[in-house]
Amino acid sequence: MTFASPAWLFGLLALPVVVAAYSWSRRRRAAQQTALAAKGLVTTESGRSPGWRRNLPFALFLTALALIVVACARPMTTVRLPRREATVVLCLDVSNSMAASDVKPSRIGAAESVAKDFVRQQTSSVRIGVVAFGDGGVIVQPPTFDHSDVLSAINDLSLGGGTSLGTGILTSLDAIAGKTIRVSPAELANDASGQVNVGYYGGSTIILFSDGEDTSQTNPLTWARLASIAGVRIETIGVGTAAGTTVRIDGFTVATALDSQTLRDVATVTNGSYHQVDDAAALEAISKGIDLHFTLVKQYTEITAAFAAAAALALVAGALMSMLWLGRVLT
Repeated sequence: MTFASPAWLFGLLALPVVVAAYSWSRRRRAAQQTALAAKGLVTTESGRSPGWRRNLPFALFLTALALIVVACARPMTTVRLPRREATVVLCLDVSNSMAASDVKPSRIGAAESVAKDFVRQQTSSVRIGVVAFGDGGVIVQPPTFDHSDVLSAINDLSLGGGTSLGTGILTSLDAIAGKTIRVSPAELANDASGQVNVGYYGGSTIILFSDGEDTSQTNPLTWARLASIAGVRIETIGVGTAAGTTVRIDGFTVATALDSQTLRDVATVTNGSYHQVDDAAALEAISKGIDLHFTLVKQYTEITAAFAAAAALALVAGALMSMLWLGRVLT
């Protein structure tokens, strides 16, 4: 525990003085009662003595004073607080085919524009990460509540290589889990029970932007099933047209077209949905589907209110006990 205004803690040095003053007051009062009783001016107390109950209210008042001093010092500590949040990973295809211009200004330009619009629409309770994938995958921006960093990450994307939808999905799961998930395609394919344990990340969503033309040797549905097992939903955004176009890659002209069926299948496996990049209602539909759930998060925060509340409780308890047992508030 630390304190934002530690100088107030010097006030605790006054507590021994208060105790000494209380003890002196008790002895002086006892001496006065004895002297008056000897002269017959007061009657001696009869019945059972209050005993320990006489000093308990003062002990509570002293505790309250100590708590007030600590509260004034503004204590701060790390506590676990409930917060509604969700995690979304924007998984963008940066393969060479995304340079095609069958959607304007280009496939990658359209994907980046829609991804940025999505980020701007989200509340501060949504953590957003960015994954770029081609033949391989890289976490460009780990999930964060700082959406300005997410927008910067999207601006820094560059194209190259082929397309592996499975790698994009697996890298997105790494970003959500905050660690590298190691599962071989063969292990996952042979797991007929669907119980490969990679952890559970319910409430998380992957938004996959791609033209769907997978050039890898691994079936992307295998990795979509892994996401489903982990409780992660995949929303797919198709970028391109079914008619397609051509694109120049390493001096060659290559035909490329949108494979919407693969993207639909990937989404279906995880109970997600498929949208076209030019679908104006897609972002709103995906945003409504984001699962905001309560979670306990560690947060370094000021806990002055807790000490102040404890001090008030001690004061009230001390006052009530003093009135009930001694017939007065001050002992």
